[in-house]
Amino acid sequence: MPKNVRFWTALLIFQFAFGFVVFAITRDAYQTDADVRTSSAPAINTTPTVENSAVNWDEMLSMADRALSNSGASAIADLTDPREITRRADAYFSTQEYDQAAMLYERLLGFDPQNVEVHNNLGITLQYLGRSDEARRWLRQGIDIDPSNQRIWLTLGYVASETGDTQTAREALTKATQLGSDDSIRASAQRMLDALP
Repeated sequence: MPKNVRFWTALLIFQFAFGFVVFAITRDAYQTDADVRTSSAPAINTTPTVENSAVNWDEMLSMADRALSNSGASAIADLTDPREITRRADAYFSTQEYDQAAMLYERLLGFDPQNVEVHNNLGITLQYLGRSDEARRWLRQGIDIDPSNQRIWLTLGYVASETGDTQTAREALTKATQLGSDDSIRASAQRMLDALP
């Protein structure tokens, strides 16, 4: 009988601890997500899907794994599927783990160096890491690939304005208002233009 009491006590403690960890992880994820949505900076481009519209249990489990494991870097090094790399990079970005996100976006460019959206995502991520020169280099490479991409001009304008390069910011944001059909990008670019000195 004492063994059963110990077993049930241990199980109860485990379930309480596990529930607390899941609660803490999901609370932080929702708070971080709300902070990212209210930011005036351009966001990375993640195309909404049916999977993203509901609770994403795979992502929650992935976050729990990261919280419970110290082997995150080796798990990143083992990734080879571009879709999984994209999913994880976007998840790291949304939880403000910019070092991991940048590493994965760079890996994605190894699979598809002509992907302008990945250039954009890497550029904004590097800006958040304080690596503005690298951010601008990746953004310029993306613009060279597709100068008609509205989002990357917005991001370049943001990075330039953050680094005090008003002339480049004005030129890039003006391009973002003139190109493409995304009215939300156009409106963001116009707000940033209006705020320039």
